[in-house]
Amino acid sequence: MKSRNQIYIFSFFTILCCGYLQSDNPQTDKSFQEQSMLAVLYAQTSAEFAANNIQVYNNAITAIDKALKDTSWTAALEQKGNFSSKTPAIIIDVDETVLDNSAFQARTILEGFSYPEGWIDWGLEESADAVAGVSKFLNYADQKGVKIFYVTNRVSELEESTKANIINLKLPFDEDIDVLLMKGENDWTSDKVSRRSLIANEYRIILLVGDQLTDFISSEEATLEDISRKELASKYENMWGSKWFMITNPMYGRWEYSLYDNKYPGSEENQIQLRKESLRPEK
Repeated sequence: MKSRNQIYIFSFFTILCCGYLQSDNPQTDKSFQEQSMLAVLYAQTSAEFAANNIQVYNNAITAIDKALKDTSWTAALEQKGNFSSKTPAIIIDVDETVLDNSAFQARTILEGFSYPEGWIDWGLEESADAVAGVSKFLNYADQKGVKIFYVTNRVSELEESTKANIINLKLPFDEDIDVLLMKGENDWTSDKVSRRSLIANEYRIILLVGDQLTDFISSEEATLEDISRKELASKYENMWGSKWFMITNPMYGRWEYSLYDNKYPGSEENQIQLRKESLRPEK
């Protein structure tokens, strides 16, 4: 049975989308948004950032070949029973994994507003670029007969525009079945376990790709109080780079919530103070 605090934490995360922390101040201080400027510039201009993503996706291509040869191979903790004869599939996140939303992040800085303001309008524009390396990876998987499922915490209101954005980028998208599984669709919460389980019923999941821990494990495990997120990464060290592939996202993410003890931090001033207190000037 979950403790009251665990339930509170889990409920807190279900109201969040795509890893953003929502401000409770409708008039967001522009200086608060500017704290993310270097992270956004790194994502938009850094050759190192692009090279890292290309490196991850090239390694994932190599893993596809290994997985197809080994029918006992699965990447999903939710995969149960006899799955060796099932069609191989990949589950991939969308935001900052397939679609690059750094332009939206840049707008929040330049115009001084905060997520969720402007997010739906951005999604409806269908103008996000592809993350470096993802096109080569997904097209290779498609050519090998691997089914591709896009599992995202974008709200269902953005399903058609998200689909159009992916197709416009000439990325593989099977229109004969539902391969885009949105938050809010079929009462799905932000926890992706139920969607991974659904896919695992019919397919052998050979790779998982995302930019958040919750693209690989449950939201509940990712927010346990008695284990650090770095310890969680070490717990699954044999999965990273072989079956699980993490795309770096310096702009936002659930990692930030650990700075606030997995509790809602309140005002922007309090968030800034807690960020400063989390800095480690000494070893």
